[in-house]
Amino acid sequence: MTTLTIRLPEDTAQRLKLLARRRGLSTNKLVEDLSARALAAWDTENHFRAMAATGDINQALAILDRLDSEDHRGH
Repeated sequence: MTTLTIRLPEDTAQRLKLLARRRGLSTNKLVEDLSARALAAWDTENHFRAMAATGDINQALAILDRLDSEDHRGH
């Protein structure tokens, strides 16, 4: 495990500590969890960007149209 020192505005640090306490976590665990979520979102975005760069636009639009029509039938 790596130790990382970050600088935060005092208000942000206090709010993170409060959030961690409210969730029953250490501040370290909270920052670890939030970092993991941010990285997962970034990985997902990069995955979809790569797929979009090599994908077939017409096929993608057809899938979205089909999903939209299924959604409207369900409501």
